[in-house]
Amino acid sequence: MSRLAFLLGPALLLSLPACSLAQPVPAQEQQASGVSVTRHAPGLDNPWSIAFLPDGAMLVTEKFDGLVRVDAEAKAKTRIAGLPKDVVASGQSGWLDVVLDPDFAANRTLYLAYLRGSKAANRLAVLKGRLEGDALAETKLIFETADVRKGDYHPGGRMVFLADKTFLLSVGDGFAYRDKAQDPGSHLGKILRLDRDGKAPADNPFIGKAGALAEVYTLGHRNIQGLALDPETKTVWAHEHGPMGGDEINRITPGTNYGWPRVSHGLNYDGSKVSDLKTAPGFAEAQKIWVPSIAPSGLAVLRGVARKEWEGQMLVGALSGSMIVRLRWNETTQQWDEADRMFADFGERIRDVRVAPDGSVVVLADGSGELWRVK
Repeated sequence: MSRLAFLLGPALLLSLPACSLAQPVPAQEQQASGVSVTRHAPGLDNPWSIAFLPDGAMLVTEKFDGLVRVDAEAKAKTRIAGLPKDVVASGQSGWLDVVLDPDFAANRTLYLAYLRGSKAANRLAVLKGRLEGDALAETKLIFETADVRKGDYHPGGRMVFLADKTFLLSVGDGFAYRDKAQDPGSHLGKILRLDRDGKAPADNPFIGKAGALAEVYTLGHRNIQGLALDPETKTVWAHEHGPMGGDEINRITPGTNYGWPRVSHGLNYDGSKVSDLKTAPGFAEAQKIWVPSIAPSGLAVLRGVARKEWEGQMLVGALSGSMIVRLRWNETTQQWDEADRMFADFGERIRDVRVAPDGSVVVLADGSGELWRVK
């Protein structure tokens, strides 16, 4: 039985309409890992990403179903109309990140990353639109990757705005195309930097270089599912999935090569080596490596949080690990050390973790569709 069914009871669960709950769901308040956790069940289906609206409500992408608004009390959801239908809603792909424009309060503009096309031929794309009530208006496809790929594996799809109001977009290597991660003439296995119209800013690091695409910001990535800006230091951090072992956290700097698949701490799924090298000259070294893998998804740099002792640390969600990992920076080693592994006893795959405007941490649980507030 799912956790939503446990909270509501089978009879009530079967009676729910597709887009909202029939009645408010009582939150489950618990103490875990020394913190207070309030667990809500707003009826989310495969939630993937979260963005906070100025009125206290939240926008959440449902991987296979689109975009919903969750009310400020996290009791119910309302579906947002106006999304295109050309999404590859299967496997690891579908509707991915949602981010608000830096001037959202004035222009109501948001951006959605999704895999566009068919399972046989698709591209990672970014849709721009204006939120009007419960619908998107004036939607426009502002970017799609140059590479046409097959399959629904390793889409990437995380976005983050920088201080200059450009944004970064992670693009996965597509699994079967991993050597493309080392080719600056491909968008696969990269972080791209775009302006708010989906164009390459003039100061991107590969502008004017032969054989390179103008949007490329960094290369040598496998599948980045966590991308975050430290609002205090302006440092960009990313984590990415390794194969069997070798998940990484990296400090993102323009023009840098992060090595995949020329170097790796992991193994192929058949047990063979990805590479004989774990590090090599010319490739940036990670600031945290997990062997075995935790399958990281969602990343939050903790600034202005309610729990002051967490200030400056990071939280990483884990899918296969079914937990949240709290990390503390080690000035001596210049690495991230694990400070805690939290909520493993809940048995939930964690898809996203974010710092809310009120300083609480908001978590999306992948399987049950729960939304947690951690204080």
